[in-house]
Amino acid sequence: MRALGSRVRLFAALCAGAALVIGVGMSAGAPPAKTRPTEKVPVQPATYISYHAKGPITVDGRLDEPDWQRAPTSAPYVDIVTGKPAWYDTRASVLWDDKYLYFGLRAEERDVRAKLTKHDDFIYNDNDMEIFIAGKDAYYEFEINALNTVYDVFWIWQDMYFPGSPYQVKEWETKGRNVSVLDGVGGHVHPRGKRNGYIDYDFPGLLHGVHVDGTLNNGADVDRSWTVEAAFPWARMKWLADGRPLPPKDGDVWRIDCSRFEQVDRNGKHLDTTAGWTWNRHGFYDSHIPETFTYVKFSTSAVPGR
Repeated sequence: MRALGSRVRLFAALCAGAALVIGVGMSAGAPPAKTRPTEKVPVQPATYISYHAKGPITVDGRLDEPDWQRAPTSAPYVDIVTGKPAWYDTRASVLWDDKYLYFGLRAEERDVRAKLTKHDDFIYNDNDMEIFIAGKDAYYEFEINALNTVYDVFWIWQDMYFPGSPYQVKEWETKGRNVSVLDGVGGHVHPRGKRNGYIDYDFPGLLHGVHVDGTLNNGADVDRSWTVEAAFPWARMKWLADGRPLPPKDGDVWRIDCSRFEQVDRNGKHLDTTAGWTWNRHGFYDSHIPETFTYVKFSTSAVPGR
């Protein structure tokens, strides 16, 4: 997640939010209205066809399998607020098979750097790449740096805590959990309001890898890029599926976003406000707006080639 200004202030805000909900059990409030508030988006979100991988994929970050070489890439990421071109080329590809949903992320970078090494460190304090997968009433956030360190969170809108809700189960109790509360980022507040983020959640069976085309943490040379590969088991996607089949059927559409956040400018100068680039413009400095996420349509056809 991102907020304007200092990352230290953001960290403090997260901790304060966590303090609000630690020790709080499930609410017994009324069910949400049938029509939930949604965000108006400034542009039509992008669309993408994800093809069925036919060959094996080794999740090592290299993206060298034939399916990755043939898979379509997204348009270059753009500034999250303005939609203007980013200064480094960044693109995403999405594949799937009957077991996994795969992401291949390519990021041009002249000086690849990362410092955070502990799982669930706040990876947004490094240059990072991110994936969001949304259901109707919850979404999942994945962040990774060039050291292959991951931070992931499962978010549930607070209006979904009511008797009979699919999330009114022991797995999503907040008592004793590391939970943060978020209503928006960077001054933006989502019309739907607050959501709970389970920071101690780890996506079961997740595979991920990073490859650096250059020398990590060495400013004496010029690097070329770093790439990320991630695989999410369909069998563990039930909380986002909203009753849809897993794996998906031909033609099924999911809302997915891929983004990148950069700590320094093209000259290596540290930025007061991290540069945010996304698959398509969000209109706000907020990567937590599901209405802006790309429409990813799944095809059972093999990758047709570039």
